[in-house]
Amino acid sequence: MNAMVTASDEQMKSLDALVEMARDAERSVNAMQAARDGVLALASRLAMSMVEQQGDADEAELTLRTVAAELAAALRVSDRTVQRRMADAEVKVDRFPAVWAAQGAGRISAGHTRVIVDAGMHIDDPDARAAYAARVLEFAEDESPNRLRPIAERLAEQYQARSLDERHQEARETRTVWVKEHPDGMSELGVFGPTALVHGALDRLTQTAKSLTAAQKQSTDSEPGEEAAADLRTLAQKRADLALDLLLTGAPAGHDTPDGLLSAIVAKVTVTVPALTLMGATGIESPAAELEGRSPIDPQTARMLAGAASGWDRVLTHPIGGAMLAVDRYRPGKELKRHLRARDQRCRFPGCGMPVRDSDLDHTKDAASGGPTADDNLAALCRRHHVLKHHSPWHVIQLGDGLLEWTSPTGHVYIDRPPPQNTVTFTDNTRHADDHPDDRPADPWAATSEALLAPF
Repeated sequence: MNAMVTASDEQMKSLDALVEMARDAERSVNAMQAARDGVLALASRLAMSMVEQQGDADEAELTLRTVAAELAAALRVSDRTVQRRMADAEVKVDRFPAVWAAQGAGRISAGHTRVIVDAGMHIDDPDARAAYAARVLEFAEDESPNRLRPIAERLAEQYQARSLDERHQEARETRTVWVKEHPDGMSELGVFGPTALVHGALDRLTQTAKSLTAAQKQSTDSEPGEEAAADLRTLAQKRADLALDLLLTGAPAGHDTPDGLLSAIVAKVTVTVPALTLMGATGIESPAAELEGRSPIDPQTARMLAGAASGWDRVLTHPIGGAMLAVDRYRPGKELKRHLRARDQRCRFPGCGMPVRDSDLDHTKDAASGGPTADDNLAALCRRHHVLKHHSPWHVIQLGDGLLEWTSPTGHVYIDRPPPQNTVTFTDNTRHADDHPDDRPADPWAATSEALLAPF
């Protein structure tokens, strides 16, 4: 039995107090990090104002380096580290002031800010960038950084002046492989390339490693009289060994079975392609295709993958709100599983971003207790949170429309919503002043930040 079940009222009150203290401390830390970014951005502006007074642009880098060295000596860190932080801070403060202010007010964390800035870095138009920031902040205040990333990337695509196809062709030119040395005779081999290919390579390694484990088990079971050496490698270790085997020999020769089972495995990736994107529709703002609901991929690659697929799931969404209505498929299959995987996309415990492919479909109300096997009583949970649900005082109920209400052992309630679908929605362009009232009190941090940066 989980110890939380038998905890005393006094212990639960202490835990509740610690939760509130941690929340307050986190807000303070985020606000102080934003304040530090403001100071570093001011230092960068001050250095540039010194250069402008002399009119010598060639001195800019040296002046920035000198200012960074002054700060680094006082903070007892590397001047290279400070200069990098100054550059990052200037991007946040200058290009994403609303995001910086939200962090300063403790509404989002430094992790949220990093995700928002990374996704919107290449939006050059200031008005488009501000509109993107305003929309993504609505999600950032409710989601964890890892869940926010695919949402931010999807929103950023809507404000890009250049198409993803064009940017992808340019980005492909930067593909590379590198080696990074580590202690104890180890090194890291990295590959930077097109998303579909990289994920496909990882999927092939995973399938191969699992098939190898199954083949080894079958061999041991079929020859009980012979003692085979146990393969104690983890899945990650097998993937690493297979990757090097493939790269060095061109095939998993050192691991393959006599019948060539492993060489026959092909990679498998899951791509969501809006119908308008698939058709190449022009004149309509259609979203980019997505890999596993996480990473945008260029439409040309998506259309190629769709054309070669033997069948695909169709996700029907509401044309106004974008909510998922149903899932069907040209070929017969397990409709309910496809429906839930398309709806949930990742683990439904608050803050968890584990993809649905690595999660279990769990009965919210246990089947043994009469819970139906239906979409309003099933949700994806990764193994970690599946165990937590069944063996701890965490409690969950379904509210309808895919909403899950989680109650913590201390009584805090968290609503987990299904991630938005990758689809086109249509809205009325006519807006009224009272359509979306903002009754949030004035943000003192925003006013302070404007006054602080005014001289520069």
